[in-house]
Amino acid sequence: MKRSIIFKVVLVPALLFSLQSCFVARDYDRPPEVLEEDFYRTDELPKDTTSIAEISWRELFTDPVLTAHIEEGLANNIDIRVALQQIEAARAYLRQGKAAYFPSLNAGISAAHQELPQNSPSAIIGTSVDQYELFADLSWEADIWGKIRSNEKALQATYLQSVAGHQAVKTELIANIASLYYRLLALDEQLEITRETVANRENSLETIKALKEAGNVTEVGVKQTEAQLYRAQAVVVDLLNEIRLVENTFSILLGNMPHHIERTNLDRQQMDTPLRVGVPIQLLRNRPDVIAAEYDLINAFQLTNVARSNFYPSLRLSASSGFQSLDLENLINANSLFASVVGSLTQPIFNRRQIRTQYEVAQAQQEMAFLEFRRSLLVASAEVSDALYNYETAVEKLEIKTREFEAYDLAVSYSEELLNNGFANYLEVLTARENALSSQLELINIRFNELNAIVNLYQALGGGWQ
Repeated sequence: MKRSIIFKVVLVPALLFSLQSCFVARDYDRPPEVLEEDFYRTDELPKDTTSIAEISWRELFTDPVLTAHIEEGLANNIDIRVALQQIEAARAYLRQGKAAYFPSLNAGISAAHQELPQNSPSAIIGTSVDQYELFADLSWEADIWGKIRSNEKALQATYLQSVAGHQAVKTELIANIASLYYRLLALDEQLEITRETVANRENSLETIKALKEAGNVTEVGVKQTEAQLYRAQAVVVDLLNEIRLVENTFSILLGNMPHHIERTNLDRQQMDTPLRVGVPIQLLRNRPDVIAAEYDLINAFQLTNVARSNFYPSLRLSASSGFQSLDLENLINANSLFASVVGSLTQPIFNRRQIRTQYEVAQAQQEMAFLEFRRSLLVASAEVSDALYNYETAVEKLEIKTREFEAYDLAVSYSEELLNNGFANYLEVLTARENALSSQLELINIRFNELNAIVNLYQALGGGWQ
């Protein structure tokens, strides 16, 4: 008897230990392949370990009206609120994963009544039998192979992925609000300039009519000037319509019905923050979508551990205890007490390839998660490079287009003066005016592109959620 007990106590743990040495749940290590891209495609901006992504959006955006809109959007935006609920759902699953280490306990009570046949051997005790039971069942699985631990880590990765998803929504929301805000400021300035142009062309039309009466121009010149006036008026209508559409989109971002958006003007928008992009490795800790993609990879990695552990035996302990009696009055009685304890070690042998299939699927899903993680880094690098080039282009074009507008503006003044003195053709005046208006409107667009490129760079680097 003693030898049998010693044999069980020594041999079973030794067997389990030897099996465990064949499989231990692996720890996740970041794949070295994701660090291959070690540069951004730019030669202009300084690169060091400092990045504007680590700056709060309150420091980057200095317009108090814009910051108030961003705060309202963060509080009321529908996508933000949905992301928060996704975090709560993931947190609930994480709590469930942590509880898997503990045994499960069930309790119940039952009453059974059985009518016996007359010719049954049991009929000697009566034609019917009543049985009452008050019981509790307890079961527990030992985490020998790290299955429960790996599943917990997978759920933790899912939870952290949902947190990163919320951060990604927050970053995108801040960038969208800022971009639309600057777009509204640019449209406002274009509208103001066009309205001034309409007023000037109305005065010019009167001047052209007077020159026609004096015989200096023909009716063709009058109609050309009139057509130019109508064209400017049509631009005013288009700008007003675009402003309303942008305001409607802006309102939705704020979680409100379409309404007028309060704003300042384009001249007040100053960004003095140095545009530092940091180093590419910082995308792994700053950019939420990249962070979320890596947590998805971690989740797939840990689920592969879980699938691998299914090849090995599972050790389960179960216990049951309670009271059982044929008489309800004697149910709670020492003589009615029963108890049982069962230990089982189960090794899968043949299950129609289910475990093998689950493992192969888990491996494929892990590889897909890695590829998505890799893709997220490539896309992030491209977006950073795009934003850098857009900013550099806008800065360069702003200087050129400023000189172009100044030239056209002088051309308008000279041609009008020459026309009034009979030394210029009215077509030269019309052409100069049209070119000046187009150049001025384009100059405003370039100013918007400059601001928008900074916003895009901030978002591409993962700024906004800190």
